[in-house]
Amino acid sequence: MTEKPRLRPLDFQQVQHQGQPMWYLRDPMQLTDYQLLMPPALAQILLFCDGTRDIDEIHDALRDHLNMPINYDIVVDTIAQLDEACLLENERSRQALVALRQAYRAQPYRRAALAGLSYPETPAILTHLLDSYATEDDLHGWEPWYGRAIVAPHIDYQRGGPVYAKTYRRAAAAILNADLILVFGTDHNGGPGTFTLTKQPYATPYGVLPTDPDLIDALAAAIGPDAAFAEELNHRQEHSVELAAVWLHYIYQRTGVAPKPMIPILCGSFHHFVINGRHPSQDPRLTTAIQTLKEQTAGKRVFSVASVDFAHVGPAFSDSFNMDETRRAQLKQSDFNLVQAIIRGDESLFYDQIAAVQDRHRICGFSSIYLMLDYLGSTEGLHIAYDQCPADEQNNSLVSIAGILLE
Repeated sequence: MTEKPRLRPLDFQQVQHQGQPMWYLRDPMQLTDYQLLMPPALAQILLFCDGTRDIDEIHDALRDHLNMPINYDIVVDTIAQLDEACLLENERSRQALVALRQAYRAQPYRRAALAGLSYPETPAILTHLLDSYATEDDLHGWEPWYGRAIVAPHIDYQRGGPVYAKTYRRAAAAILNADLILVFGTDHNGGPGTFTLTKQPYATPYGVLPTDPDLIDALAAAIGPDAAFAEELNHRQEHSVELAAVWLHYIYQRTGVAPKPMIPILCGSFHHFVINGRHPSQDPRLTTAIQTLKEQTAGKRVFSVASVDFAHVGPAFSDSFNMDETRRAQLKQSDFNLVQAIIRGDESLFYDQIAAVQDRHRICGFSSIYLMLDYLGSTEGLHIAYDQCPADEQNNSLVSIAGILLE
C-alpha cells in the first residue's frame, strides 16, 4: 500500500443508495470495474489523501476534522479499498494503466462505445433514425456548399437530432470533397490544456473510419509523445468524437463514397487559463500542435468539425436558479454573441467573451472551438441552427447547442 496515499483525478457524485446519501467515486480512466460508495462522513478521508500524509497522519487529521473518535482500522480498510480499486497514484494504478493502454492499442480499431446504447447498432436502423431527424428540414434551393468546417453538437441524438441533421446535411458536399477530416472533440475527462491523440481508427455501425498514422506521428513528435498520448484512454468512452464520427460515416454511407481519413483530437479544459489570467495563445504545446497541423495539412482539402455543445446551466449543473423564460432569453443572446465571434473567425473574441464571465455558462466546446478557429485562420460563416435542450425532468436546466458552417 502507498506510504503516503494520493488520490488520482476522480469524479465525485452525490447519489442515494438504499435510501441513504452517499458519495460515488468514479474513475474517468476506468482502470478497474470497482464502484466505490462512501457515506458522507467517511468520504471526508479523501480530503487528506493528497500525498502529504501517511496513514497515521490521515487518521489524526480525520479525527480532528470530524471532532470525534475514529477507529484506526476503518481508515486502514478505506485506504486499502481505494488502493484495490486503483484510485491512488501508485505502482498498482500505473501498472493497470499500462496494461489497459496496451489492450486498447492491440485492438484493430476503437470500438463504438455507444452503439446499441445511445443509438442503434444496426446500420439500416441507424440510417432510418438519422434520416428521421431531417423530416422537417427543407433543403429546397440549397446549393452544394464547399466550406472548410462546421460547429455541430455532441449532445445525444434524441435531443439534438434536428440540429445535427441541419448541420451535417448542409455540409455533405464539403465532407465528400475533403481529403482529410479533423474532429476537434471536447475531452470531458481531459486535463487542463491537453491535446490528446490516438492512432486507433474509430469504428461505427457502418464500419471503420480510416485514420492517418503519419500525420498523427508528426503531431505527436512536435508536442512530445508523452503529452500527445498521456490521456489516450479517454478516447475509449468519450462521446464527442464518436457521435460526430457516426454522422460523418452516415454521409459517406448514403452516397456510397469510401470514407476519407479522420483524425480524432480530444481537447482538454481551458478553465485554468480563465482562472490564472493566462491565454491559450501563450501555451507552447497548443501553439505547436496547431502550427504543426497547419504545416502538415497544407495543400490538402481538409474539413474540420468542432463537435461541441454550448452552455450547461440550471440546477442540474449546480446553479442555484431555474432557467425561466427570462434567463433563457438572456442565455440565447449570450450564445448568439459567441456565435458571432465564431462566424467572424475571431478566436480571441470568442475566448475573451467566455473568460470575461469566468465561463459561468460552462461552454462545453470552449477549447475545441477555439483551437479549430486557430487552425482555420481567416474565415467567415453562417449560423444555421440553435436549440436549448432540457437537462432535467423538471425542465429547469438546459444545454444549448448550435450548428454553424465556416468557409
